[in-house]
Order: sequence, then structure tokens, then C-alpha cells
Amino acid sequence: KASIMKRVQEKSAKIMETINEEARKEGLAIVRTNAGYVTIPIVNGKQITPEEFEALAPEVKEEIEEKTKKIQEKLFEALREIRKEERNARKEFSELDKQTALFVVKPRIEELKEKYNLHEKVISYLKSVEEDIIKNSTIFLSQEEDGSPLNIIFKGKSSPFKRYKVNLLVNRNDTTGAPVVEESNPTYANLVGRVEYEGQLGTMVTDFTKIRAGAFHKANGGYLILQVKDLLTNLGAWDVLKRILKDGSIKIESLSEKLGYTTVESLKPEPIPVKVKVVLVGSPLLYHLLYQYDEDFSKLFKIKADFDWIMARDEDNLEKFTNFVSSYCENEKIRHFDRGAMARLVEYSSRISENQKKLSAMFNKITEIIQEAGTWAEIEGSEFVREIHVDKAIKEKIYRSNLYEEKLQEMIDEGKIIIDIDGEKVGEINGLAVLNLGDYAFAKPSKITANVFLGKEGIINIEREVKMSGNIHSKGVLILSGFLRERFSQKFPLSFSASLTFEQVYEGVDGDSASSTELYALLSSLSGIPIRQYIAVTGSVNQKGMIQPIGGVNEKIEGFFKVCKSKGLTGKQGVIIPYQNIDNLMLNEEVRDAIDKGLFHIYPVKTIDEGIRILTGVEFGKMKEDGTYPENTLSYRVMKRLKEMYETVKALEKEDKKDKE
Repeated sequence: KASIMKRVQEKSAKIMETINEEARKEGLAIVRTNAGYVTIPIVNGKQITPEEFEALAPEVKEEIEEKTKKIQEKLFEALREIRKEERNARKEFSELDKQTALFVVKPRIEELKEKYNLHEKVISYLKSVEEDIIKNSTIFLSQEEDGSPLNIIFKGKSSPFKRYKVNLLVNRNDTTGAPVVEESNPTYANLVGRVEYEGQLGTMVTDFTKIRAGAFHKANGGYLILQVKDLLTNLGAWDVLKRILKDGSIKIESLSEKLGYTTVESLKPEPIPVKVKVVLVGSPLLYHLLYQYDEDFSKLFKIKADFDWIMARDEDNLEKFTNFVSSYCENEKIRHFDRGAMARLVEYSSRISENQKKLSAMFNKITEIIQEAGTWAEIEGSEFVREIHVDKAIKEKIYRSNLYEEKLQEMIDEGKIIIDIDGEKVGEINGLAVLNLGDYAFAKPSKITANVFLGKEGIINIEREVKMSGNIHSKGVLILSGFLRERFSQKFPLSFSASLTFEQVYEGVDGDSASSTELYALLSSLSGIPIRQYIAVTGSVNQKGMIQPIGGVNEKIEGFFKVCKSKGLTGKQGVIIPYQNIDNLMLNEEVRDAIDKGLFHIYPVKTIDEGIRILTGVEFGKMKEDGTYPENTLSYRVMKRLKEMYETVKALEKEDKKDKE
């Protein structure tokens, strides 16, 4: 650079010396001022002033002006030649800077090119970086910082070196294998990424370093797990998910801009190719709704995996269950469970699965008991969690949720809700229903009554008449008519009316688990044979008189037991349940003890015939070949009553017809 500068200076000096020599010969001097080069006349060896020039004779002045004009033209030509030399020098300086920059940069760029030689876009980017650094190599030279206020404000934000930064969207340094990403808040921006802004002097500015990755970028090449409910409740999230899976690329753009809510110009990053497996987690209801109403769903999500909420109670699963409890205690720093506590926890798991031969797979409910039992063990200073701590945790959990149950029990004790647990009554029976409060379910015993009278309306469901009956309950009542017609209407039509109702029930009725109970009450009313009030009933029935299983059997039994215990156990009380529900029995310790002592009873039945025998002490009776029933059976008395009612109705119809004639 010094050599070039010396050459330019020497040539410039030579040019100026030549023009100065010519000027001196013409009696002029060339002087450099702030405004540039000027020519000054020389008279008698001395430069004259403008005033002295004006005082000269006109012919002298004219001669000097002619010489001045000639010299100035030559001066301008000389200056143009000097500037040309300077321009050439600057080009040489620039080329020299580029060569120097290339000498420094190229080895490092080549090293990166070799590292990423399989990625064409990276190679192309590195070439652009190399060209840009060489082109703008002067910005790398050390310069004094500008101390102006504006520079202080924007220091670091408008650095010329920012263009060479790399915005690392996703860092996989610590990832082994394919990435697995679970996005708990699948908003539009969280899925596809966003371009962030920052305020500068009242305006919002951005650049490529403000581009942020979304869940799809983080999961690219792996798996993305999303909750369907959260996905559907976030504006635009479901649509952008489908678009990405269809297009195979991620396009980062603002949702407000996409919807047309804003016209602010922003960065538009190029689409990024994506290959990802999306796992949607949700309820069966949401799956079926999407499958039915979104034609893209079945095309994009072809594999369905149902997860059972219960598992077999075998040795393998028991071992896994205990391992889970042990590892959970280890991870959560909870005291470990001893043998008795583990057995009680297994029993609780079977209880919430409602099956003796199953374990619950709803581990969130299990961990609640583990946590609380561990706390009680810690409070008592026990080395291990014992059975009494698990029992206490379960009882405390129930106590926190059973206020409504206690209020109902209080009303039963005070006689405000009428439940008879002793004696025998015609057309009255104790039914059992389950109330589910979400975190807690319990039984509510209800008295069911049936009245029979002349008429042709058949069975009148009072709940249905007042629109308090659900569809399933109404179906159960209609099934009773089918049963009665098969058993008692083979030789004459049924001509009776009957009303059925749940007494003191005001919240509506649904389900068919009380259909057998209603049938018992109806048969009692038809036959006039009383029902033992100390036996409650649950179970549905089909038109053939077969008893069918129901849910909530443990809660129902325990609910009636509480009523009996409150009013006094006599040793006669019990509950009739469907035979198929025996495997579902996971009763609490208090009920089991009462059963062992003969103070309470469970009667599993398969048919209405068996239930009638237990409730009345009378055989139901099997139809003989002639279509009649044996005497001293309930069916005989029902048939007799129905025939009498038929004949009475028929006689009344004849009499009415005769009156009309």
C-alpha cells in the first residue's frame, strides 16, 4: 500500500511541477486554497492582489486573463489525471484488501465446506459468506467507535457483524436418537415458530436472528406428541398441523397476518422440509368425531392405539405394579411400602378397576394414595409405609369428598328420606342407584313402588310421564312389558294398568340397573305377595327374565349397608346382585366383616325366579304344559289376578257397548 501511495504521490507531484513550470513561464503562480487551486498573476516577481490587478492597464489585464485561462485548462486536465491515478490506487487498495481477506478467510471457509460437503444449501451459503466478507472486508478493520448518543443507543443492535451470525433454531448436541417432543401448549406460533420484534425509538424492528423455532422444528426427524383437546381449542392450530403434514414443510408466518388482521411487513423465512411422526393423544369421543367430520383425519392419522384402563391381576402385572410403586417412591423420596401396605394398595387398585381379577391402569389415582400414605408414615415416624397408613389415606380421601353422601345419610336417619329395612310390604322394594360426583361415587338407596289397577294402559313409567326418565331407563321399563306378555299373556291379552316410580327422587332417573327391582315390585303388586324390605336389589333384566350385570356394585352394597348399620343390623339384611357381578366385588373391610359374622348378606342371582324366592319366600313357578302355573306359586297368583282383571275389563266393555246401543 505504501508503494502504491508513493507512486501516486510522485506522479501527482510531477504533474503539478510541470503545470507550475508552465505557469511561471506565463507569469502566473498556482496556489492551493480551501476552495481548490487558483492562479495568481506575478508582476515584477511579486504576486499581486485582486485590487492591484484591477489597477493595471486594460491591455495588461486582458493579456493576463488570456494566460490564466490557458493555464487553468491545463490545470484542470492535470487534476483529472491526478484523480484518475488516485482512483486507480483505490482500486488497487481494494484489490489488495480482497486478496488479504481471501488469504485469511478462504482456508477457514474451505474447512467448513469440507465438513458440510453433503449439504448443498450449506455450501451455497458458505460461498455467499466468503464473497460478502471479501466484499466488505473494510468493516473488519479496527476503527474508533463513534461516541454519539445515537451510536450509544444502538450499540450492539446495528453491528455490521450481525449479518454473519448464525441463528441456531434447534440444538441437537445433547440428543441421542430421534427427538421426541411433547408440546403442552400447541398454539399456532408454538407449532410453526415465530418472528419476534423489539422496540427501537417507538418502532418495532426485527431481523433474521429473531426467528424462533416451533415444536415441529424441534421434533423434525422424530416424534411430536400433542393433546387433541388442546390442539382443537387453539385458533388455527389444527389447520396448520394438517397443512404441514400435507405439504411436508414448515412455513413460519404470523397467524394475524395469515388471517388478514395486520398488514405489517415482516420477514418471510423460506419453508423448511419436515419429516415427523405426529402422535395425537385424546379421548375415544374426539377420535370418532374427527374421523366422522374431518375427511383429512383418516388420511393423515392411519394408526389408532386404544389404551385399556385395566389390566389382568396376574403374577407378571403384580410384579410390574410393585416395581412401579417402588420406583415411584424412590423418585419422589417417599418411604417404601412394606408387604401389608403393598397388598392393601393392590386391593385398592382392584377396587377402582371394579374387578377382583383386574388392576387399574389409572396410575394417577394410585400415586395419590402413595403420596398421602407416605405423608402419614412420615408424620408417625414409621420407617416404612404400612397398611394402616394406606387405609388412612383412602379414608381421608373419601372423607374429603363425601359431604353430600353424609347429608343424604343424615336425612335417611331422620326419616326425611323413607327407607324401610324391616318387615314386608306389597309393591314396595328398596332399589340402589349410584351418584357419581367425579372424584367420588356412592350409592343412594331409593324406595320403588308399584300400583296395579284396572285399565289397558299397561305399565306407566311416572318418571317418563314427567320427563325425568332417561332413554335407557324408559327402555328398561318397556322390557318389563315384554316379560309379562311372554309369561302371562299366552291365552288372553293383558288388560291392566300399573304405575311405577322412584319415590323421593327429584334429579331424574336413567340407566337400566333398576329394571329387575321394578319388576319385583310390579310382580308383588300383581300377586299381593309382600316383599322383604330388609333386602335391597340391583340388576337389570331382559325380556326372558335373565338378570344382567350392572356397574357400581360395590358402592350400592356399601350404601345399603350404611343405612342398615345406622338403623341397626338384624342379621337378615342384604343385597341381591347379578350373578355376573361376583368378580366385581371389592367391598370395604367393614362390610366384609359383617358378612363373615352373618350380620349382612349378598345374594347373587341369575334369574327373576331366584330373586322372587329370596325376596318373598315363595317360588315363582314354572308354566305347565297346559299354560297354567302350580298353585302356591307367585306366578299362579299373578296369572289369576290378570285373568280376573281381563274378564272384568271385558265385561265392562260389553256393558258399555250395550249402553251405547
